[in-house]
Amino acid sequence: MRKPAEGSTRLRGAFVGSASGAVGIAAHALGGGVVAPEQPSVALLIGACAAVGVLVGSRRLRTGLVELMGLLAIGQAIGHTALTMSPGHHHGSHATTVMLFTHLAAIPVGALLIRGAEAALTSAASSVRDVVRVLRTVPTPAPAPIVRVTPRGAVNPRRLLLSSGIGTRGPPAHR
Repeated sequence: MRKPAEGSTRLRGAFVGSASGAVGIAAHALGGGVVAPEQPSVALLIGACAAVGVLVGSRRLRTGLVELMGLLAIGQAIGHTALTMSPGHHHGSHATTVMLFTHLAAIPVGALLIRGAEAALTSAASSVRDVVRVLRTVPTPAPAPIVRVTPRGAVNPRRLLLSSGIGTRGPPAHR
């Protein structure tokens, strides 16, 4: 049985999936395409970007910046393809150029933002873990110091003190 993916890889998948959808809608709108919430292509875009996020989040290895940009490019291509599936979809040549440049500009910016968010969340989680570790430990009291009393020398008790009425009175002891 496989272990579940780390929290950071799941978070990376969520970032890549949501960024692919957001950039797909923004680039489509900047390129002159109409994106309306009632279009079936928006539902397809949400499903496609969720699938991209799950696939990216299931990867076990930490991705480098170049690989992260490649994953964003694939996610944006899938998102753009999902948006073009609406009936009556068309682009002009100028709109396609603007859309392409928007997608290309969003890839490195998105990768840097995702990498920065991962670093910030890792730092925050590490700080929280350290605080919880400190709060969870129970302080133990310092051991009490051991005081040793040493006799200086035994003093012979005086006879008067020994026979001063301590005990019961009775006949003298036989010698």
